[in-house]
Amino acid sequence: MEIRDARASDAAGIADTARASLRDSYDFLDEGIVDEVVDEWYDGERVADGVNEEASAWMVAEDGDEVVGFVQGALVDAEPPVGEIHWLHVAPDAREEGLARQLLGGIQETFEKRGAGRLRGTVLAEHDEGWSFYEADGFDRADEREVTVAGDDHAEYVYERAIDATAEELVVEPVETPAGELFVNFSEGERGSEAPFYAAYRTDDLQEKYGWYCSNCESVSTAMDSMGRVECNDCGNSRKATRWDASYL
Repeated sequence: MEIRDARASDAAGIADTARASLRDSYDFLDEGIVDEVVDEWYDGERVADGVNEEASAWMVAEDGDEVVGFVQGALVDAEPPVGEIHWLHVAPDAREEGLARQLLGGIQETFEKRGAGRLRGTVLAEHDEGWSFYEADGFDRADEREVTVAGDDHAEYVYERAIDATAEELVVEPVETPAGELFVNFSEGERGSEAPFYAAYRTDDLQEKYGWYCSNCESVSTAMDSMGRVECNDCGNSRKATRWDASYL
């Protein structure tokens, strides 16, 4: 078994693994929905673009010449940077061999080398094995939000874990905006199409959240929809859909 960086030529194996894993672990989703999302997310061109994107990280577990697991994510430019794990899949027949933890360790090392201070992962609440995996590996549940999949609302958990001590050091700065003085937490970021978004609060104790600060144009005129997508009304910067998005909801 080999854990290595993914290549564009792995697209078919990645898609097969994702399809089998989603069908097994997300059995509350119709197979047609699973096929639709896999065909979109793991299209050969999209995988090729993803593995070559500077901020992205993709790794596969290979048994012989067969991909049996993979993890994908991206580095978010926060203070300190955050390594986001978008998906971690292991084919059902290859489970119980520690591959998930090896893949997690591999992407953590990649993010750590790029300066990440925290890891962040998300998982639907109904996927007990998924969130139990994060908790068993020392992640804390940092948030809970709602996503819509195939017309149904589902709770999604957000897990985070420090990579090093600097991850606990928040970087909060006051910013003058048309809405008055806001406090931007540069340690709480989300990846955008042009530049990161950072959480903005009304008070410096970060108890009352205002919304999102667009670092591309320094605007707080942003909007978030019910599925967690963020868009800047001034410059069009948007939070890229990396999980459940509108095309198959």
